[in-house]
Amino acid sequence: MHEVGLMTAVFEQITESAKANNIDRITKVKLVLGKMNGALPDALEFAFEILTPDTMFEGAVMEIEQVDITVECPKCGAESAVGKIAYFCPECGARARVKKGQEFYIDYYEGDERKEDSVEGSDGAKDSAG
Repeated sequence: MHEVGLMTAVFEQITESAKANNIDRITKVKLVLGKMNGALPDALEFAFEILTPDTMFEGAVMEIEQVDITVECPKCGAESAVGKIAYFCPECGARARVKKGQEFYIDYYEGDERKEDSVEGSDGAKDSAG
């Protein structure tokens, strides 16, 4: 199941970005997935579930937006949505090129910012530690 590898890479990219932006807990992840990509949404959701425990992603929700396959014909200029992998223009029958449907990327993530810890100094005053 290559979806675990894909989700591991997603976690690594988000973790790096989150740390750089002072975020310590991820609450939501949105992915964009082309229907021609080969990754299965259910398998990605399963991978997300098994990878989240004991990480900054624990308790987060994931949303997957699927992108339909769209082809463009260089001969007649038609742009058509197709239900399956198609390399021919549904309008004129010429060989078409895939314009959309191969995507796989992180659209965005949401999270909670790291809070600075408060510790008491020897004089009883509170100092900010971080």
